[in-house]
Amino acid sequence: MMCGKLFFYAIFFCLIPFTLYPTPDKQEKKIWMIGDSTMSIKDEDKYPETGWGMPFTTFFKGNIAVENKAKNGRSTCSFISEGLWEEVYYNLVKGDYLFIQFGHNDEKVDKPGVGTSLCVFKKNLSRFVSEARTKGTEPVLLTPIARRHFEKGVVADTHMGYPDAVREVADSLSVPLIDLTVKTGKLLTALGEKKSISLFLHLSSGHVNYPEGVIDNTHLNREGALAVAKLAVEGMKELDLELVHDLK
Repeated sequence: MMCGKLFFYAIFFCLIPFTLYPTPDKQEKKIWMIGDSTMSIKDEDKYPETGWGMPFTTFFKGNIAVENKAKNGRSTCSFISEGLWEEVYYNLVKGDYLFIQFGHNDEKVDKPGVGTSLCVFKKNLSRFVSEARTKGTEPVLLTPIARRHFEKGVVADTHMGYPDAVREVADSLSVPLIDLTVKTGKLLTALGEKKSISLFLHLSSGHVNYPEGVIDNTHLNREGALAVAKLAVEGMKELDLELVHDLK
């Protein structure tokens, strides 16, 4: 009888840890996004302007958290000087991903504190990559999206040598590259000069956030943001990133 009681208590106390401390769910994986206004989250008073990072979150299962830290008007230079990179770097952990897309503002070399030379641009991108890797975070480089600027029916390059600089860094440091400059350029060319308007912030007067209307061939609307997010996902699949297993 005593042996039976001892056996019962032994089983009971062995089960206590499992009832008090349930097995934790699978740890959440994070995708960090750093870049400029073409990627960033917009305030309500800017809608329908939409950064492509906003719909990008909807392509993933619940175990993925997307931390979109892109900011309007930022370059690699100002992202560092304003402490934005330091904040992201501090929170990176092993197993995270870092999506890096700059260029639109770096190319504004006549804007002090924002514009950067190609040499400095590459140096800053290399810093993001190398410092992310010290945390065990996987960096992914993306070239800037194309502006809606047509010449003879084809989308023209407005980014000068900055997309090439991203490609060179990706090649030299063996970083996965999603070439959004090429992908968006092909998309806009296929749509044509008129139909491609539907992807950008073009509004006639009378809109609550843009009473005088707006014609913006750089920033996306909701449809355009979704289209670019799909291209980014397409690029992930082409690279066969481990993240593709976390897509819905």
